[in-house]
Amino acid sequence: MHIVVCLKQVPDSAQIRVHPVTNTIMRQGVPTIINPYDLFALEQALQLRDTHGGEVTVLTMGPPMAEDSLRKALTFGADRAVLLTDRFFAGSDTLATSFALSSAIKKISETWGTPEIVFTGKQTIDGDTAQVGPGIARRLDLNQLTYVARIAEIDLTEQTATVERRSEGGVQTLKTNLPCLITMLEGTNTMRRGSMPDALRAARAEVVKWTAADAGITDLTKCGLKGSPTVVKRVFAPTPRSERAQLIDLAGLSNDEIGEKLMAEIFARQPGLEAELEKTAAGY
Repeated sequence: MHIVVCLKQVPDSAQIRVHPVTNTIMRQGVPTIINPYDLFALEQALQLRDTHGGEVTVLTMGPPMAEDSLRKALTFGADRAVLLTDRFFAGSDTLATSFALSSAIKKISETWGTPEIVFTGKQTIDGDTAQVGPGIARRLDLNQLTYVARIAEIDLTEQTATVERRSEGGVQTLKTNLPCLITMLEGTNTMRRGSMPDALRAARAEVVKWTAADAGITDLTKCGLKGSPTVVKRVFAPTPRSERAQLIDLAGLSNDEIGEKLMAEIFARQPGLEAELEKTAAGY
């Protein structure tokens, strides 16, 4: 079984700065980490590899320094790491990023075999769009399963995957044919601690580095700023609320009375909420 996990090296969200002219994230001098949502995807891929055998390839697009995140993934147990790096990728939005990554996955398929599953996190903490995973699925013509909370079954004989997907109305159980793309929800697992043998292997391992040409990309107008139609008009911090928190005295009340008083306070502040909840409840 071959699994590809798309990772992204992102700025530490506590120290993000925005360029005042271009409205893009300034990454120079800001500590970087593996996108936290991608770690849930990586752990799920490693669990499937441990159960069914095979290999896990981690892939990222970014500057040369993104190699650090790939080596970190190798310490967790990934088998192979591929870094897609080229000056032509600078300034990519989600459309250009999904194009570059899908091109690299095609190259990975030609080199090491077609993956049964491509994993991504549900979104990244810098862009926060949740568009790259579905974009890759569309370009590679893969069935996509988004916001997956649990992998219920992988049947390699029938080439099917059964998952539980979280939605606004509850949990959906979906079954699809392989290959497919899955975006993992947060809190679905706990990232393992890397073993000493994996740490030593990661230090010695060769990270495969591909340029746009190496990945088979011939149309550079679809990469970087040229291939990015997204325009950020303005970036700003939310206006702090002037309203202070209100203290509600619940002393001496029973549990039922506390619940009634709290709900009364909530409904008083949001007049339309009670009717909306009643309408939703009636639908069930």
